[in-house]
Parts: sequence; C-alpha cells; structure tokens
Amino acid sequence: MENIFVYGNLRNLEIQKKVIGRIAESSEDSIRGYKLSQINLRGEIFPILITSGSSRDFVVGLVLEVSEEELKKIDKFETDAYKRKRVVLSSGKESWVYVK
Repeated sequence: MENIFVYGNLRNLEIQKKVIGRIAESSEDSIRGYKLSQINLRGEIFPILITSGSSRDFVVGLVLEVSEEELKKIDKFETDAYKRKRVVLSSGKESWVYVK
C-alpha cells in the first residue's frame, strides 16, 4: 500500500468513492515547509501546496492508504496541473503529495 497526503477535495468521502471506488483508511497528519495556495483549472478554484521556505509553515490534511492502482486513478484525477512528490510528514510517515 502507498500513503498519499491529501488536503483538498480528496478529504471528502464521496469524492474518494468516485475517484478510487471506496473510502480509504485515513489518519490526520500535517506537512511542514508548505502553505496552501490556489490554482484555477477550467474556471474553478482548487487548493494547491507550494513550498514556503519556512519550517514554521504547515498544512493539515489526511493520509490515505491506497494501492498502486488507486494511486494511478488519483494521478488522473489531479491532472498535470499538480506534481506528485515523495515527502516525509510531521508524523515521520513517508507519503506522496501533490504540489505545484
């Protein structure tokens, strides 16, 4: 299984069901050195993480446990506007996250 840190729409259980076909096991966590910004995609505003340069900045979200197949579905959902990156969360867990 893979960890994916989510901070926007994928926190919503209904969206998880639509994207990966189920509600994923999850736990709350945070990521340091990032802050939330916004991105305009097709006329809609979505959250996006950007590096802040300060370890004082952090964003709270959920860590979802997903399969590699589900991770591919999430890649498609997130589009090319986001880059998937491997990070270490505040808890010490390694996780993927989508950033600018």
